[in-house]
Amino acid sequence: MRKIELKRTGVRVSELCFGALPMGPNQKNMSPIDSAEVLSEALRLGVDFVDTAQIYQTYEPIRLAMESTGIRPAIATKSTAASYEDMEAAIAEAYEKTGVDVIDIFLLHAARPRDDIFESRRGAFQCLLDNKQKGRIRAVGISTHNVQTVVQAALNPDVDIVFPILNKTGMGILEGTREDMEKAIGECLNQNKDLYLMKVLAGGNLLDDYKDAIEYARVFSKGKMPIAIGMNSLDEVRINIKCFNDEDIVEEVKHLSKQSKRYFIVPSLCKRCGKCIDACHSEVISPNKDNALFIDESKCLRCGYCVNACPEFAIRII
Repeated sequence: MRKIELKRTGVRVSELCFGALPMGPNQKNMSPIDSAEVLSEALRLGVDFVDTAQIYQTYEPIRLAMESTGIRPAIATKSTAASYEDMEAAIAEAYEKTGVDVIDIFLLHAARPRDDIFESRRGAFQCLLDNKQKGRIRAVGISTHNVQTVVQAALNPDVDIVFPILNKTGMGILEGTREDMEKAIGECLNQNKDLYLMKVLAGGNLLDDYKDAIEYARVFSKGKMPIAIGMNSLDEVRINIKCFNDEDIVEEVKHLSKQSKRYFIVPSLCKRCGKCIDACHSEVISPNKDNALFIDESKCLRCGYCVNACPEFAIRII
């Protein structure tokens, strides 16, 4: 598999990055052992870059997969922490639960900000910088769906790496179009930032156009940016690896279909507190004419953040 050097991060990784979100409780809610089996297969087949986050709750299967295979992938994680103290706790949790001696990449988890994120979360970012200085983190940066945040990151000299959303339809991109995001990413490259791309399949919405969606991202990357794809089955691992190894996947693609799962808000449980709206980085949750919250399935990226945010467990996967 093609390897990509992340120069500011100091690691060389596979073009395909294993996205750990779908295995966790926000989505399929697989057991740590079953999740570790899927990740172990990816590691054995040449994937050596894993993306996770504090909110994904997938540190344990990553540790189990490393123990099972003896393979230590580069690990990128992120946290929504805003204060110095909360980010310090998030870093400690990542160390404890993965068992590694250094975190390769640690990001501000900031999908949907509309302000200067490096100002509003100054304490958390300073904590990342301090831990990088101590050698506990190799590279720091931000993950986001927002074009303007990518522009801010390009101009911030302390940012090593940026993890933006990008797909051929522009689905999920905030405060701009696909073309705007392409330009913002280009500015990051001009400023010598490392990047890797998320949601190139738009959370599963582009599975019917799998080959073209992957091809768009790979052509745009020009071999400079790894591509993170969420996986939760051995079949998904194998077809993605075959694709990134430029092998024939004509038959496999015939059997691909959109994810059958969808998110549903149970009206009798929903208190309309709005926490799901705040958690949704794609702005797909809103009141209907009866003032009950509903999810616009045509725009939903199926990330599951709303499920985790709801204190009433009113959002269900069906």
